[in-house]
Amino acid sequence: MNHEHLCVSLVPLFNHLDITDQQRIHALVKHRVIEKGEQIFTPAGTAQLVIVAHGNMKIYQLSSNGKEQVLRVVEPGGYEGENQLFGVRNEVLFGEALETTEVCILRQQDFSELLLSYPQLSLKLLEINAQKMLKVEKQTQFLMMEKVEERLATYLLDLAKAAHTNKFVLPMKMKELAYFLGTTPETLSRKFKLLEQQQLIKRERRNVTLLDTTGLEEL
Repeated sequence: MNHEHLCVSLVPLFNHLDITDQQRIHALVKHRVIEKGEQIFTPAGTAQLVIVAHGNMKIYQLSSNGKEQVLRVVEPGGYEGENQLFGVRNEVLFGEALETTEVCILRQQDFSELLLSYPQLSLKLLEINAQKMLKVEKQTQFLMMEKVEERLATYLLDLAKAAHTNKFVLPMKMKELAYFLGTTPETLSRKFKLLEQQQLIKRERRNVTLLDTTGLEEL
């Protein structure tokens, strides 16, 4: 599989199609390399699906006072904008590269034409959207947890589960993670130290090792 074909094959929306069909979709995809800190999309932009092939994309919205609220970090194989493929306008979301990031972009117009040939993509998109909504609900549950250390512990346990190992790298910087967990970077830093003092975790910058998962679950 060539390097450029990676995008379409990474995405659950397309990777169930046979290779000839994937190649046809690939021909419609635009490849871009975005530098760290550059915006990948904004509310004023074109309706499109953005697939991350390499790097990380931060998705955020601005509060009424202009403060960033990080909603999620999209890693390789992830994507954003599937609602726009069905004509829902992006009113509030921004996407920004957290490092040098390679993305593949499929415009809504091209996708509409694809649906005529592959009506099954509509069903797949609905299924994927339902899974994404569950993740949004999960973040809402985080924010309802009273104690920041409980939110942090749950988040770290989820990362370990997704990585299938108790050693992993945090996908966000402290500032972004603090916003994601609904706290300040200073408070988050204190809570990390607290978990380290209790010998529940070990941390070196963004490298984290969970030492006592049972202890974290009981917080």
